Amino acid sequence: MKLLFDQNLSPRLVDCLANLYPNSKHVYDVELDQSTDLLLWAYAQQHDFIIVTRDADFNEISLIQGFPPKVVWIRRGNCSTQAIELMLRLHFETIQYLNENPNAGILTLF
Repeated sequence: MKLLFDQNLSPRLVDCLANLYPNSKHVYDVELDQSTDLLLWAYAQQHDFIIVTRDADFNEISLIQGFPPKVVWIRRGNCSTQAIELMLRLHFETIQYLNENPNAGILTLF
């Protein structure tokens, strides 16, 4: 299970969460930090990533395009990188379920 962190999240999350989500990347790591959401979507789909974002656009793309890729949409207001790390740790099993369930496409975390 690999996560692809959108540009609105800290690149530090890759290292912070490497023990739970190995082989995860940040959009900076794959030179997509200046790309459109659709290019990021296509990359995640081709490389079997779950997109992690704070951007509502990926929810809309998923409704139009379907999935994969799957999306973890973080809807919490302003919060620290540590708070997001903790959220992704606490919801590991739910994210794993999202990854394995062929009928699930989006997980919204508050």
